[in-house]
Amino acid sequence: MERPRPITQAAKALALVAVVLLVCVPFLVIVSTSLASTEEVVANGGWVLWPQNPTLKAYRDIAEGGIVTHALGVSAGVTVVGTLLSLFCTVTLAYALSRPGTFGSKPVLLLVLFTFLFPPGMIPSFLLVQSLGLIDSYASLVFPVLINVFNLVVLRGFFQSVPEELYEAAKLDGAGDWRVLWSVVLPLSKAALAVVGLFYAVAYWNSWFYASLYLESDHWPLQQVLRTYVVAGSGLTDITTGEATVTAPQTVQMAVLVIATVPILLVYPFLQKYFTKGVLTGAIKS
Repeated sequence: MERPRPITQAAKALALVAVVLLVCVPFLVIVSTSLASTEEVVANGGWVLWPQNPTLKAYRDIAEGGIVTHALGVSAGVTVVGTLLSLFCTVTLAYALSRPGTFGSKPVLLLVLFTFLFPPGMIPSFLLVQSLGLIDSYASLVFPVLINVFNLVVLRGFFQSVPEELYEAAKLDGAGDWRVLWSVVLPLSKAALAVVGLFYAVAYWNSWFYASLYLESDHWPLQQVLRTYVVAGSGLTDITTGEATVTAPQTVQMAVLVIATVPILLVYPFLQKYFTKGVLTGAIKS
């Protein structure tokens, strides 16, 4: 418990500064390149650290093109609806599996854990989605990943950590299982719900693989559009109309990347304080 020596404190500070620079500098380059002019991007070999004449032309091209704004709406809708449905299903299943005496809880838990150890392959998943008639439907981005086993185990462990006396007191007052879950368990589980909800939201927001399998290009979410731009190395107008574009491809790619990254960056600070408490408390019992 001795006070760290000055050289130790200096080494920690230096390491912290290095990590911050490794994270912030690439993001600064991305934002700067998206704001740079075509001439400046070409003159600097495709990357700009600090634009001399900032411009929003890349963002205007994105707004006028329509494909990115539509994809942004798709991603936002899938993220909101998918997160709410996943939270509802995960909470109810985790609560049922956490209560002793629930009929069939152990076989169901073993079945859930089995899917975690042996996930289905791409072809069986595609055939199942196809047989359900979900091809080219936004539901195909939600239903196959509706419940994440890790999130389920975290919430189950958190619900098991709630004192049994609270359950018994609610039962004595005449509360049923739904009432106990809504009025007793959920208010005490805000930290775990915030963590699991953010996990689900990030997963839905960043999802592109299922979109590439199940959706046509006019229904793509933002991440699939971004992947197409990065892999193809083309500007926005090239993909939408086939005509030549004046905007440098790098500026459009970086602008789309900024649009795809900023929403999560805005949400995360409000939920960060729950991370340690939510994950650690939920992992005590499992």
